[in-house]
Amino acid sequence: MTALSNSNARPRRSPFHAVGMAILFAALLAASSARPDEPASDSIGVIYGEAISVTGPMSFDVVNGQAKTVLRSGSDVRIKSGAARIDLVEGGRISICGPAHLSLLKSGGSLTIALDTGTVHAHIEHGLPLTIYTPLIQAQTVAIGDGPRDALVGFDSSGAMCIRANLGAIRVEQQLTGQSVLIPQDGDIFLFNGQLEHLRTSAGHCACELQVAKATPPPQPIISQPEIADLPPSKDEPIYQVFMPPLIYDAKAKVQPEIDPRMIILVRRVRVRPTLIFQGRVEGVAVAEVTPRPVPTPAASANGAKPGASGGDSFVNRVRTFVRKLWPSGS
Repeated sequence: MTALSNSNARPRRSPFHAVGMAILFAALLAASSARPDEPASDSIGVIYGEAISVTGPMSFDVVNGQAKTVLRSGSDVRIKSGAARIDLVEGGRISICGPAHLSLLKSGGSLTIALDTGTVHAHIEHGLPLTIYTPLIQAQTVAIGDGPRDALVGFDSSGAMCIRANLGAIRVEQQLTGQSVLIPQDGDIFLFNGQLEHLRTSAGHCACELQVAKATPPPQPIISQPEIADLPPSKDEPIYQVFMPPLIYDAKAKVQPEIDPRMIILVRRVRVRPTLIFQGRVEGVAVAEVTPRPVPTPAASANGAKPGASGGDSFVNRVRTFVRKLWPSGS
C-alpha cells in the first residue's frame, strides 16, 4: 500500500509542476521579447521649433546625425515667438502658437497640458486621453466612437479664452464652481474671465494651424572650410575670427565634455597693399643755356673798316683839316 501511494503521488504533482514551469517560461519569454528601443512610459514626444526653451525632464535622441529633444513627463516649454510642434509617441501632433508657456504631464496613459499663455492645437488619432488645464477652465477631449480628436484651446491678446472642437467633442468644466458644458463637434465658443455663463460663439477668433512639415534643422558650420566675407576697403587693420566646434550636451553625463582646443581655428585676415610701380620718364629742372657771341673773322673785319674809312675818316680829309687849323680863313 505504501508503494502504491508513492507511485500515485508523483503523477499528481507532475501536472502542477509543468504548469508552473510553463508560466515561468512565458514570463521570461515576454520579458526577453520586450524591445529595448521602445519609448519610456513617461516619454511624450519630440519637439520642433526655433525660438523655444525646455526645462525639466527631457532626453536627447540622435536620428540621421541630427539631435532631437524628447519631452518627458514634467517638461516645461516656453515659446518665445513663432510656433512649435510636438510629435507624440502614440501618434498625432500638437502645435503651439507663441508666445506661449505650458507644462506637460503624462500619467496612467493620459496626457495633461497646463496652459498658461498661448494657443494649443492638438490632433490625436486614437487611444490617448488629453486634458488641457488653465487657471480657471478644464477642457477634456471626447472622441466620437473610435474617431480622431482635433481641439484648439488658447488665449487671445486680451486674455479671453477660446475653445474649438474640430473633430470630436470637448467637455469644459469650471474648476471653482464645478459647472460643466459639452461643446459638440464644430462648436466654437468664447469665454470671458473663465465664466461659463458668459460664453458665446467665437466664430474663429483664435487660430493656430497645425504644422505638418518638419522643421528644417539649421545648417551646421563647416570647421575645415570657414567662409570669410571680403573686408571693406576702408579698413586696413587685420581682423581676427575664431571658429569653434559645436557644443555637445550629454544628459547622462554628470560632467559635460570640454571642447578640444586643437579643434579651435584662428583666422587672421589682412589686406595687402599692391606695390607702387611708376612708368614714364623723370625730368629735372630746366637750366637756361648761355649762347657765346660769334667771333668775327678777319675778312669780315676788313670789310667792315672800308666803309668807315671812305665815309669821312680818310687820309686826305685829315690833312685838309690839319692845314685849315694852321691857316685860318681870316688870315
